Amino acid sequence: MDSSTDKTKLLPTWLDSNGSPVGCSEKIKVLNENLIEIKEICEEALEDAVLMGCDEKQIREVLSDIIASLPKPFSNRT
Repeated sequence: MDSSTDKTKLLPTWLDSNGSPVGCSEKIKVLNENLIEIKEICEEALEDAVLMGCDEKQIREVLSDIIASLPKPFSNRT
C-alpha cells in the first residue's frame, strides 16, 4: 500500500465547535499535517520502546494517557 494512502486514511473530516465541517482549506491542511506528524512521532516512539524491550501494551497506554491528560486549550480565557 502507498504510504501517502496510509497517511490520508487517518484523516477525519474536521468539524468546528458547532459540528459543521471546517471549510477553510488552509486550516484543514494545517490540521492534517499536524495529525500526520503526531502519528509519525507516536509510531517512532512505539518502535523505539519495543526495540528496547518495553512492553508494547504499556507504551500504547502511556501514549493514550498523554492525549487524555492534555489540558483544555485556552481554558483560562474569558
